[in-house]
Amino acid sequence: MVRLMQDNFWETKQLSEMTAQEWESLCDGCGRCCLNKLEDEDTGEIYFTNVTCKLLDTEKCCCTDYNNRKVSMPDCMILSVDNKAALEVMPSTCAYRLLQLGEPLPEWHPLITGNKESVIEAGISISGKVISEEYIHYTQLPEHLINWITTK
Repeated sequence: MVRLMQDNFWETKQLSEMTAQEWESLCDGCGRCCLNKLEDEDTGEIYFTNVTCKLLDTEKCCCTDYNNRKVSMPDCMILSVDNKAALEVMPSTCAYRLLQLGEPLPEWHPLITGNKESVIEAGISISGKVISEEYIHYTQLPEHLINWITTK
């Protein structure tokens, strides 16, 4: 039997109280979490690049091996309530990060709009703005820094 999600569950539940289905539905499908990031060794500040993990389908903004991503990509940061480090490097638009900070979901979020395309319409999706890491050498990452995504 399929269990339906409670309406606006994100407003009444803590992340730790959510079902697996509710947790997964928080992802807006923007793909920003799959961008390669660089950290300033002196300040700890995180900088995003326009280079994605090779497992990301850059058109659909979804992982091509979601269930095995940690095996395929050992550096993949799996989001969970217990993984504060991963939540802290998520983009400022990330629903998981926003809810952890006690902030509301943005008005364009698919759970608010009821439309999966709203993330694209709002210009949040990385689709069409990125390249896969399979096409560049990792030493070129600093040449691909972007300023249209932040953790602040």
